[in-house]
Amino acid sequence: MKTSIYATLAATFLALPALAQDAGDPAKGEKEFRKCKACHMIQSPDGSDVVKGGKTGPNLYGVVGRKAGTEEGFKYSDALIKLGEAGEVWTTEDLEHYITDPNKYVEEKVGDKSLKTKMTFKMAKNQADVVAFLAQHSPEAGDAPAAGDAPAADAPAEAPAETPAAPASN
Repeated sequence: MKTSIYATLAATFLALPALAQDAGDPAKGEKEFRKCKACHMIQSPDGSDVVKGGKTGPNLYGVVGRKAGTEEGFKYSDALIKLGEAGEVWTTEDLEHYITDPNKYVEEKVGDKSLKTKMTFKMAKNQADVVAFLAQHSPEAGDAPAAGDAPAADAPAEAPAETPAAPASN
């Protein structure tokens, strides 16, 4: 009896670091992002560089909580445009799956094998860390829906709420 209690306690304590790691470590993610900066930068709207990087891929500032395929000034593949049209808003969970295998992710979400992304890199490990780092630089990350909350591709879109017109300034 004592042995099984000790074994259970040991297994529980050994599993705790693995459970904590699921959320990702932004400090480790910053180091891992070095692999990404050949194609991507993280630049805030005021123009200050968080991470100087390439322009082959879109700026990843604010990617968590952003609708897929919508970063202004970037020419997206049809795959990412379709993903955005299907209502995809990047959650941390979705980004982890996307960077693991971009084309497979889009195929699963959109259901079209012919759609291919421009992203050829597949991250084999530490995805949660990279996404945690990106989430730190995504002001809308708290507003991102949970992975299961994104609207289905065939769900009707809600009508936008009417907002009163702002007073004209002279």
